[in-house]
Amino acid sequence: MANKEQSQEWLEQQIERVESVLDQLMPAATTVPAELHDAMRYAVLGGGKRVRAALVYAAGEAAVQGTELSSAQMKALDHAAAAVELIHAYSLVHDDLPCMDDDELRRGRPTVHVAYDEATAMLVGDALQPLAFDLLASMPIAPALVIQAVSALAKAAGSQGMVGGQAIDCASVDQSLSLEQLRQMHRLKTGAMLEVSVLLGGIVAGASSPARQQLLEYAEAIGLAFQVVDDILDVTADTATLGKTAGKDAADNKPTYVSIMGLNESKQLLAELKEQASKALLPLGSGAKSLALLADFIVDRNH
Repeated sequence: MANKEQSQEWLEQQIERVESVLDQLMPAATTVPAELHDAMRYAVLGGGKRVRAALVYAAGEAAVQGTELSSAQMKALDHAAAAVELIHAYSLVHDDLPCMDDDELRRGRPTVHVAYDEATAMLVGDALQPLAFDLLASMPIAPALVIQAVSALAKAAGSQGMVGGQAIDCASVDQSLSLEQLRQMHRLKTGAMLEVSVLLGGIVAGASSPARQQLLEYAEAIGLAFQVVDDILDVTADTATLGKTAGKDAADNKPTYVSIMGLNESKQLLAELKEQASKALLPLGSGAKSLALLADFIVDRNH
């Protein structure tokens, strides 16, 4: 229980921090064009678990292995954390559109195309993407690390990462997928952005090559675990708890871990992935404490 409370307290601190950073770095709602900027802020602020941002901060802590992060490193981590949240928010806005998942509820409130209109929702996503890379480009760290960070996020968000996974997802409706095909789809759609969040924290904080390898092994396990939890919750939680429409994957006849493996087997896979993540953190020592707390949060969450 103490560990769960500690995890929640640490995560709440990171949520508060990145929320403040996003509020400061995004254009004001009154800046022309005002409706677009208002919609961008609606899409990004005031909701979400901020797991990706928290992974950036936690990986930064792990990279310095117990020593204190400099003010420049913390500012760079702020920019990286905000960048992954902007990319994530854009993907949700587009994913909810009628031409994609056609959902009217996100984070417990109307989706952007419902609160505004479809054209504005498209433009919100289009505007959030370049803003994310602008934030990475302005990080106060060595130019070589900035380039690594920009390249990593571009690959994770693109056709060989998140967008590629979304394309496979769209093409998989009413189709039968093998477990390996499902794993590949989610490794791209969900896992890529979770993995790059961990990688960005390591890059910004100057993690060594061996440390980066351990971070990536952790991120691969936790990225897949995140999706398995989502699939389990889609059939076990209600709409009010989830903040989005429950049971939608089954209603849309989308392949999931639960539909392919069954609920009990999916829970077993989740336990195995948590164990893999824990083992990956062992060489990083006490500096990886926050990453361990996040693994617990991701596996045990109810929404």
